[in-house]
Amino acid sequence: MKAVSTSKAPAAIGPYAQAQITGGLVYTSGQIPIIPKTGEIAVGLEAQAHQVFRNLTELLKAAGTDMSRVVKTTVFIQHMDDFAAINAIYAQYFSEPYPARSCVEVARLPKDVLLECEVIAEL
Repeated sequence: MKAVSTSKAPAAIGPYAQAQITGGLVYTSGQIPIIPKTGEIAVGLEAQAHQVFRNLTELLKAAGTDMSRVVKTTVFIQHMDDFAAINAIYAQYFSEPYPARSCVEVARLPKDVLLECEVIAEL
């Protein structure tokens, strides 16, 4: 395994890597909408969704791959009522053939953000 780290995505909040590379795949930790330069949380659903996907983009770039190589995503959202809005933003970062995806509503996310996403991508 090889750990991936970049200052262009939020630093790990606990004892975990931003991402790990193994077996030709990159496994990211869940990304929340922290703005890396300031450490602040993006404000509002749309801004949070874009920030999550920007963070994932930068993390994959640091690993040597990109969003077009993502094979699986898991999206955690605080309110299922936000699904359509998040889905519209998600579609701006992925194209056909789309990755497999799970999307689940959760009771609470770190720092009380509205969404979190993790991905698995090919190198």
